Amino acid sequence: MRMRFSMFDVMIGFLMLVFSLLIIIPFIYILAVSFSGGGESIGGDFFLIPKEFSLEGYKYLMSTSRFVNAIGNSVYVTVLGTFVNLLFSVTLAYALSKKFLPGRRVMMLLIFFTMLFSAGIIPNYLLVKSLGMLNSYWALILPGATNAFTIMVMKTFFQGLPESLEEAARMDGAGEIRILWSLVLPLSMPIMATFGLMFMVGHWNEFFSAVIYLSKSSMWTVQVLLRQMIVVGTSNINNEFSMNEKSAAQLGDTIKMAAIIISMIPIVVVYPFLQKHFAQGAMIGSIKE
Repeated sequence: MRMRFSMFDVMIGFLMLVFSLLIIIPFIYILAVSFSGGGESIGGDFFLIPKEFSLEGYKYLMSTSRFVNAIGNSVYVTVLGTFVNLLFSVTLAYALSKKFLPGRRVMMLLIFFTMLFSAGIIPNYLLVKSLGMLNSYWALILPGATNAFTIMVMKTFFQGLPESLEEAARMDGAGEIRILWSLVLPLSMPIMATFGLMFMVGHWNEFFSAVIYLSKSSMWTVQVLLRQMIVVGTSNINNEFSMNEKSAAQLGDTIKMAAIIISMIPIVVVYPFLQKHFAQGAMIGSIKE
């Protein structure tokens, strides 16, 4: 069977190609600069292919205790924060999915209220300060432990599971915690993977809260350190000065681009393993039959 392409299809394909190039070319340029020599990146002597291949930017970053420490801080916040997000979201959504829960409607109205109104930056800061969480990673995790959108989608998903399975488990003597752990969660992997990826990306890219709540440079996440390097223009970030200031300045753009590439690697590596569940999980939880 021969496929016929109309002029409209050709135009759509061309626009898709243009938009794809607009997205991928900046990334390729950043990658090329990260593998170039310092003189090339500063002088702008190339576009997508560096004249001289060099790993000096990556060697410098991995030899600096501050950058390695920032990566470790981001990993810690991402892993712990994602776990807390899923724990709070799953337990609350599962409880609200039960019609026999007392005060269920009132709690749903209060949760929905948070989608329409928020306290704002200053009240949030005062609350975190009064709880003694300044210069603590809990300030990045607990204020956003869950949200109304996630709870509503998960609640809808849990309500769509066959009630006969839970009734059979209760007849065998299983409690609600055992049902949730052994029955509901194994059936909820698509939606767990979907929101797990969302939470993971959010924590890894967390910047604004870290700038507000973390004043100690030793606690900075990688995104805050990237801001220090790119916006402030600091290339030499190492306290031990394994590379002298002149060399660090010469490799300025190379170091910054290498830092961007390294900070992208964790999400790029994890995403393909969760991608197959992403669209499926979002659709399952957002449609009620």
